[in-house]
Amino acid sequence: MEATRMEDRPVVIAPAESATPSIVRIAPRARSPRASAAWAFVRMTRASWWFGLIVSSYLIQKAFARLASDGWAAARWERVHAKNARRLYRACVSLRGVYIKMGQVLSIMGTFLPPVYGRELEGLQDKVPARPFRDIERAIAASLGATPQRLFAAFDETPVAAASLGQVHRAMTHDGREVAVKVLYPNIEAIMRLDLRVIGWGLSLYRRFVPIAQLERLHGQLTEMLEQETDLSHEARCLTRMGACFANDPNVLVPEPRPELSSARVLTMSFMEGVKVSDQDGLARLGLEPRAVARKLVEVFYKNLLVDGFFHADPHPGNFFAQRGPNGEVRIVMLDLGSATPVHAPLVDGMMTILGGFMAKDDGMVMSGVETMGFVAAGGDRELLERTVKQYFQRLLNLDISDFGNIGIDQASELADPGLRRRELRKLMRSVSFPEGWFYLERAAVILFGLSGQLAPRLNLAQVGFPFVARYLATRGKPRAATA
Repeated sequence: MEATRMEDRPVVIAPAESATPSIVRIAPRARSPRASAAWAFVRMTRASWWFGLIVSSYLIQKAFARLASDGWAAARWERVHAKNARRLYRACVSLRGVYIKMGQVLSIMGTFLPPVYGRELEGLQDKVPARPFRDIERAIAASLGATPQRLFAAFDETPVAAASLGQVHRAMTHDGREVAVKVLYPNIEAIMRLDLRVIGWGLSLYRRFVPIAQLERLHGQLTEMLEQETDLSHEARCLTRMGACFANDPNVLVPEPRPELSSARVLTMSFMEGVKVSDQDGLARLGLEPRAVARKLVEVFYKNLLVDGFFHADPHPGNFFAQRGPNGEVRIVMLDLGSATPVHAPLVDGMMTILGGFMAKDDGMVMSGVETMGFVAAGGDRELLERTVKQYFQRLLNLDISDFGNIGIDQASELADPGLRRRELRKLMRSVSFPEGWFYLERAAVILFGLSGQLAPRLNLAQVGFPFVARYLATRGKPRAATA
């Protein structure tokens, strides 16, 4: 979401006597239990309709493909993908809440979806339709005890950006500071709880076909992440902590919160300029090379992960701006840190052990790293899991890969096939557990490395990360410096 100047947009100017806010009692609208139940039923019905429409479309196409020629079927697949990508975008925008979060992640995962999905869903990163200003005004008054016209010297009614859980407005404080004001949407907590319940039911159904051990932990960690993102006091603390992580790096900027104008539902922070890191034209106007931007983003991620022990768990393009420094260097602005989280130490230790195993060509060391990370389920078939890990290890050693950030489709397909019979595959899935903290780390890595691949397809991620890996190994076992 590019921060643009808004001189031509309508700005609400508070009267001079508003320097001392007065209490304005505006109670949020409340639903009766019967109305809440009806609203929940309608929302679930709408979600089922949208996703049922997409699934039905693919089932029909699959039936047609069996009867038609390969050329005709291939062309029709493209049209079906395009139509369903637009449907998914409209569904996410219509349902908002958790579904927009889901769409943001899918917009980056080009390896797993047809490319048209990435193009259609990209708008969910920073082009979500805004809510009416009257809703935002009521939310601010209910949370801070006064209208934005009294709390601020100027407040722009047109948002800078709108997202899944809230939107951001530009304002001016009475001491002359330009700030961004993030406001949660009314009733977003109730919407989130309902969406998570629907997703939970879906995971329960999914387990009947894919019996992965402790699948519920994924749902629990998604719930935890969204609860954090709907507590803006938590995000304010994350801003302060992340700012401390990069206090000595002038090329990584983090907004500073204004506690006196913030609450659990409203966050006021310093306003940051820049262009969205995926905006190639915007980067060109600043004279910045996409490769340099990608490299800086990856360096920030590695430093957070291996040095600070605290990372941005939602690094989609809308949450990073790029600026040009005084000497032409890339500056990164980190935004929307509500999902920032500490690193679960066994995950990183296990990954480093696996890396050591690859370097030493020691499959036992690789398996030890898998265990350290927490992927071995209690009561699972450890022997089968170990045999599978060894098979993958040998395949990786035999593959000719110069850069693990750029594995081809054929190589990925070869790696994706475990070479097991169906019964063994089901047993393997029961033997795998989702470690604590893996949801955040995997999600962040997939999104960020996917973004890096868009900006600089030939960037060697292993090479960029080597200095940080070496620093981690040199200080392994020693306590990290406190940054909170």
